[in-house]
Amino acid sequence: MVRTLLLAGGKSSRMGKDKAMIEVDGECCISRVVNALYSSNEKPVRIAVSNTEYIKKYSEVIDSKINIEWVVDENQYAGPIESITENLEDPEFLKEDFIQLSTVDVPWVTNDFFNCLKSSIKKEDDVLIPTDGENIHPLLSLIKPEVVLNKLREGSKKPLSIQFCEINYSLYQGDLKILKNVNYPQDLE
Repeated sequence: MVRTLLLAGGKSSRMGKDKAMIEVDGECCISRVVNALYSSNEKPVRIAVSNTEYIKKYSEVIDSKINIEWVVDENQYAGPIESITENLEDPEFLKEDFIQLSTVDVPWVTNDFFNCLKSSIKKEDDVLIPTDGENIHPLLSLIKPEVVLNKLREGSKKPLSIQFCEINYSLYQGDLKILKNVNYPQDLE
């Protein structure tokens, strides 16, 4: 079983409203992503939020049958690298072979996508990074927790996309439509 880390602690400043709660095809983004993670047999789903208020808010739109493990970022709005590092320092996460990263702003991601990542990772990979052929998507990577934690502990200010490419990695060719981020209102069109 692969554990998951769903990052839901951002400000959504480019969007102008909480991306997790934006509805796509009648369902909130956070619910869509959680369902995809859960359906690919990746449970419990750990969701990192910026403060406790979001736990209640998001719980109202996520299927109550799904096992959710809520964590609150120690450093509110510090960014994804800090949230990933903080969560990987959990001894339970370090026991896992792999951790599936995800964000709430990829509402078209599917359980098939996550299943394909699991079946595509090679023994020598520390990270399997999805790409759409134009960009890589490190926040949807399948990672070896101990190796990635050691890399992030180096304290580099480089973007995650560069840091992940400095350890043993492979790329997974994904569908541009599935990997599309929702950052601005026009991204929903």
